[in-house]
Amino acid sequence: MNVLVIDGQGGGLGKQLVTALSTQCPEIRLTAVGTNSLAANAMRKAGAPRVATGENAVAVNCRSADIIVGPIGIVIADALLGEITPAMATAVCQSHATRVLIPVNHCENYIVGVPEQPISDLVAAAVQKVKALCAGEGCGKRVY
Repeated sequence: MNVLVIDGQGGGLGKQLVTALSTQCPEIRLTAVGTNSLAANAMRKAGAPRVATGENAVAVNCRSADIIVGPIGIVIADALLGEITPAMATAVCQSHATRVLIPVNHCENYIVGVPEQPISDLVAAAVQKVKALCAGEGCGKRVY
C-alpha cells in the first residue's frame, strides 16, 4: 500500500502524520512530499523513508499513491498561503488514490459544519482511516 503524505508551510501536520503512520501502519510504503523544503525536512526528521519537495514531486508521487493524506488545502489551488499550485491541486484531485483530507480551518478556507478540534485528534482520526482503508474497509471504491 503506497501512502503519500503531503504538507506545506512548517510541516507540523505532516510530521505528526508521518510519526503516527510509521508507528501504527508499519506495513505501508510511506512517502512524504513537502510543498517547501522546511515541510519536507520536518517529515524527514519524523522518520519518513522517502521524502521529496515541490510541485513535480507532488505530481509524480500522486500517480503511484493508493492513499493521499494531508490538510484539505492540498486540493485547493493557491491554498496554504499560496504554496499549493494549481498543478499540485490538480494532481491530487485527479489521482486514483483515496484521499484522506484533514479539515484544517485556516488560510481563508473554512469547512462549515466541522467543529474545531485539536490537530492531534484530527491526525489520530486520519491515521485510523488509513488503517481501515489498508484493511480493505472504506467506500467500496477499491479492494486492496
